[in-house]
Amino acid sequence: MMDPAMKRTAAFALRQGAKVLCIAFVIFLLVRAVPGDVTDFYAARGDYDAAQLEAMRVSLGLDASLPQQFGRWAWHALHGDMGESMRFGAPVGDMIANALPTSLVLSGGGLALGLLLGVTLAVAGLAFPRSRIGPWIESLNLWSIAVPTFCLGILCILVFSVWLKWLPIRGQMFLPIVIIGIDIAGQIVKPLYEELKETAQAAFVRTAHAKGLSRWRVAWRHMLPNSLSVVVALSGVILGGLIGGTLTMEALFGLPGIGSLTLDAIRGRDYPVIQAAVVTLAAFVVLINLLTVAMHRKIDPRLARANPE
Repeated sequence: MMDPAMKRTAAFALRQGAKVLCIAFVIFLLVRAVPGDVTDFYAARGDYDAAQLEAMRVSLGLDASLPQQFGRWAWHALHGDMGESMRFGAPVGDMIANALPTSLVLSGGGLALGLLLGVTLAVAGLAFPRSRIGPWIESLNLWSIAVPTFCLGILCILVFSVWLKWLPIRGQMFLPIVIIGIDIAGQIVKPLYEELKETAQAAFVRTAHAKGLSRWRVAWRHMLPNSLSVVVALSGVILGGLIGGTLTMEALFGLPGIGSLTLDAIRGRDYPVIQAAVVTLAAFVVLINLLTVAMHRKIDPRLARANPE
């Protein structure tokens, strides 16, 4: 018999899957609400006459009703077939598979750097309360709120690529990862710092200090593990938005990720690619939510009896 907690988790997963299907349907309607389709892309080039364009619409299934188009797409997608690109004739699944690693490396690298910088700064601010780390924490948090990563990306290109000529403008991941990492660190450092300050009032912390342990060791070895739930929660939210949020960095630095693939598909009205890319991103958000819930339950056993949501 299935454990009640497992039942709640399974129900949560089913609800998340239903959300992915709803997102797919909404995106399907939105992309088709924009005037024109892929045949207009070819018409603008002047390579085809009206009869050829109409024949192309029929061969691509664009002459069918919207319910028929969605039903056909959903049936094939549920069987693992994401269709073929209307522009290139290549399997959409292969295009997504080729683009996704770049986005994952960019997102993962930015998150890792952000966690390292944010956690280290928050712990150091508590371990050395008389230092000037506190104002840096406030400044970094304000920076992440006030400065868009797109603007910082343009500034970094001007400084490091155009003026100093240290790095190429396109195709490099160092600057995008640093920009994303700084932004993530700003989102994490202030909530974690406040949580650590509350943990500092606990009895076990006073006991650790009474044993003569250094402030740094007490903060890092004893206080941080008791505040990991905040890091997990923030990381889940940030990474959920980051998979799709790397689009601007990919566009600025010419990285062949899923964001660039989606932008190119939108310009060319390549419906199957747009649909597959958005569904892939939605599926990753669902997966991240499930992993976040599981990690929360692992870190704090008291949440095992709580609702997964």
